[in-house]
Amino acid sequence: MATVTLSVNGREQTVDTDDPQTPLLYALRDNLALHGPKFGCGLGQCGACTVIVDGNAVRSCQTMVSQVQGRAITTLEGLGTPEKMHPVQAAFVAEQAAQCGYCVSGMIMSAKELLDRNPKATEAQVKEALSGNLCRCATYPEVMDAVVAKNAAEANALWAFRESVPEAQFSNVKHDVAVTVSKVP
Repeated sequence: MATVTLSVNGREQTVDTDDPQTPLLYALRDNLALHGPKFGCGLGQCGACTVIVDGNAVRSCQTMVSQVQGRAITTLEGLGTPEKMHPVQAAFVAEQAAQCGYCVSGMIMSAKELLDRNPKATEAQVKEALSGNLCRCATYPEVMDAVVAKNAAEANALWAFRESVPEAQFSNVKHDVAVTVSKVP
């Protein structure tokens, strides 16, 4: 049994593992109960497992725990809360860019990494950054609108509008995108 120390969402965490080559995704979900990153394909092709490591979006299903010791790891849970969302999360809610919610964590993490690196990203750059994230519900137009809205600093105005919509009509989307989307197995 090996013990690996990970810096996840600003906190040092230890993970006991039988194999230091265990995928980071398994350590996050199984050992640390962080369910933002999802198991999608296990091949690094769908983006559902995307997390940010030292400022770069990575596929946690293909990143081994031994590779990320001492590096800053951020999951969806480390961005914001339902009460105080990160601007990218707020933009996804405002644009209703989640349907089933399975891909949205990876989409948000990829968008955040892009906008941290390039706050004035063009539509073509957004498309390129998100090209490795698959959505089976086909919410790509809403996702693009969310990233472009965040990029154009319109998310707060959109969020204010959405807040005026009766909660019963909107609470499921707000709840899913914020943090509890991580409860999907």
